[in-house]
This record gives sequence, C-alpha cells and structure tokens, in this order.
Amino acid sequence: MSEIGQYIFNGLMLGMIYAMVAVGFTLFFGVLDVIKFSHGDMLMVGAFAGLAASMGLTAAGLDAPWAQLLCVVLFAVGLTGLLGAGIARFLILPLHKAPPLNTLLATLMLGTVIREAVRLFYPDGSNPKPFPALLPTASVDLGGFALRVDNLMLLVAGLLAIGSVHFLITRTKLGMAIRAVAQDGETARLMGINFEAVVLLTFALGSGLAALAGIMNGLYYNEVNFSIGLLLGVIGFAAAILGGLGNLYGAILGGFLFASLQVLGSALLPALIPDVPSAYKDVFAFAAVIIFMAWKPTGLIAEKSSERV
Repeated sequence: MSEIGQYIFNGLMLGMIYAMVAVGFTLFFGVLDVIKFSHGDMLMVGAFAGLAASMGLTAAGLDAPWAQLLCVVLFAVGLTGLLGAGIARFLILPLHKAPPLNTLLATLMLGTVIREAVRLFYPDGSNPKPFPALLPTASVDLGGFALRVDNLMLLVAGLLAIGSVHFLITRTKLGMAIRAVAQDGETARLMGINFEAVVLLTFALGSGLAALAGIMNGLYYNEVNFSIGLLLGVIGFAAAILGGLGNLYGAILGGFLFASLQVLGSALLPALIPDVPSAYKDVFAFAAVIIFMAWKPTGLIAEKSSERV
C-alpha cells in the first residue's frame, strides 16, 4: 500500500506540473495560433530566478522560510512574466503575419539561447543546484504511506493556480477579452479591445504559470538544473496535444494523463521486462502518446472552432 500510495502521489504531482506547462501552450495557441517552443525554458528561468532570490534573501539576513517563499514566488513569477511579455512584444508579434514555421523555429532557437545563457553565465550553471527547502517537512502516516505535508501543500498550490487561471479566463473582463481575441482578433480590435495588450498579458500569464511550476518542481525535487525546461517543455506540449491543443480542460487532462502513463511505465516495465529499468518510463509514455495520436489526431477534447480558450 505504501508503494502504491507513493506511485499515485507522484503521478498527481507530475500531472500538476505538466498541466501548468500545458495550459501555457494552450493560452499561446489560443490567442495567436503560435506554438512557443521556448515555453519550457520559462519554467527553468523561473526556477533559477527563485533560487537567486532565495540566496539573496539569505545573504541579506532574511531567512524566515515563509517570508522567503513569498518573495521567491513573487520575484520568479514577476520576472518570468515580464520576460514572457517581452518575448511576445519583440519576437512573437512581429512574426504574427509570417508563416507559423518561422515562429516555431524562432522560439525553438530562443529556448536554446536562454538555456545556454543560464548554463554559461549563472555561477556554476552547468551543474545541478540544490533548491532550498522552504516548506514544512513533517509527514502524516496513512496506513504505511508517509504523506509529506510539503508535497500536499504543493499539490494544493497547483490546484489553486490552475483554478485561478480558469476563473480569470471564464469570469473576468480580461478573460472575456482573451476569449474574444482567441475567437477573432480582427473583430476584437473593431470592438475596441486592445489586441496587443491582451496578447502581452496572455503571454505574461502563461509564463508566470510556468515559473510557478518551476518553483514547485524545485521544491518537490530539492534541485534545479539548466536543462529541466527542455524535457518539461516537450512533455507539456505533448500533454497539450494529447488533451487537444487550444482547449484549457484538455491541457489539464492531458497533463495528468501523461503523468499517469509515466507512473504506469515506471511500475510495469521493471516487472514485465526485468532488464529494463524504470528510467524508461518517458519512452513508454511518449510511445503511448504517439499511438494515441495516430488513433485520435484531434486529442481527447477536440478544439472548437468558435472557442479555443
């Protein structure tokens, strides 16, 4: 029971992180029909920004965990949100009328630039960095399964973050403007909506959510690496495709489904094929996604032509 409980909780935590990244891909595709392949590296930037903020606060003498956590989250989300808006303003929007392949290639190269810049210019950036433990480390015994309080808090925080984005999109004036731009940008302009401002805010929102996912990943694994954004970006994009690119609910569902495939692979592969380690769980998950996409190319929840966010 302890091992099963650990598998389930790992799947929930991974699914939450993947869903947060996939929601960003969905927001970007919804408003501009673009696939921003540097999105995973926004997660990495957020994690390293949070680490730098924590180190700076510790050096300044502010070592209270809750105060540090608040400052780390605000700094990482704010900085990454501004970076995402800047990328949208100076790279995505100028390429809006260009062929989609141009934007895809430009953002793919931008991700490499960001990743290598962190590796080269962050102190000892090539090596993994320990992330500070800013949450309580107590645990609750549930029939042999030790449920850590910090992990439960991270899961709840992820649910609140995704729920807040959903509320913003569906229940606020900004969300109405985002949905209007997603449905028909030209008509939204004619109705007085500031198209550029909505796009910048959307990219800031998606990038800030990725930064929060990066902080959660660092707190969960107690480590950050300059290359984490590459794999998590690919997985987040695969989750968005799996759920139905352009659909918010599909992105969330796809994130949890991909994590379920990874957990299933890590549990089944060593049992069925003793020579294959559980590290091949990513191969199993991606292979399952390829087979699924060949069967259902539109994803689990097909995008509606009249509403993509």
